[in-house]
Amino acid sequence: MMKTRHKRARKSAFTLIEVLMVAGILALLAAFAVPALMKQGTRAKEDLCKAAVGRNGTIAKALLNYQFDVGTLPDSDDGLRALFEIPSGLDEDDKIWNGPYLLGTYEELLDPWKEEFQYKSPGEFNEDGYDLWSTGEDRKDGTDKDIKNWLDR
Repeated sequence: MMKTRHKRARKSAFTLIEVLMVAGILALLAAFAVPALMKQGTRAKEDLCKAAVGRNGTIAKALLNYQFDVGTLPDSDDGLRALFEIPSGLDEDDKIWNGPYLLGTYEELLDPWKEEFQYKSPGEFNEDGYDLWSTGEDRKDGTDKDIKNWLDR
């Protein structure tokens, strides 16, 4: 007569200690990775803002095109809105304003922190041109977080 062997089915499962160790390792990795990723996000926003505000940035090129067509930069009163809408001081019949000089609307022209860019013409720091800046991450004007188109003296 043949004996039948009864194999016990082994249950494979993780013990509580193993699960807690894996959770601890993941928490430790997250503690180091999350701050590094947050810094990268802030740095990316700063780089985007510098690309818009800088002397070769998108806004600077639009202002240069405006100046080429109209003969002057928009004054501080018209501001950057003059890149999207014909300023009140210009006559539409003259056909010297060939805008809009940027895509979208003036209301969409925001820095990465969803704040308006600041513009002053004639410039206080760029006396022969214009001052263009963002208040930066802290959203306060005149701090070291400002991203601007001039060099500090």
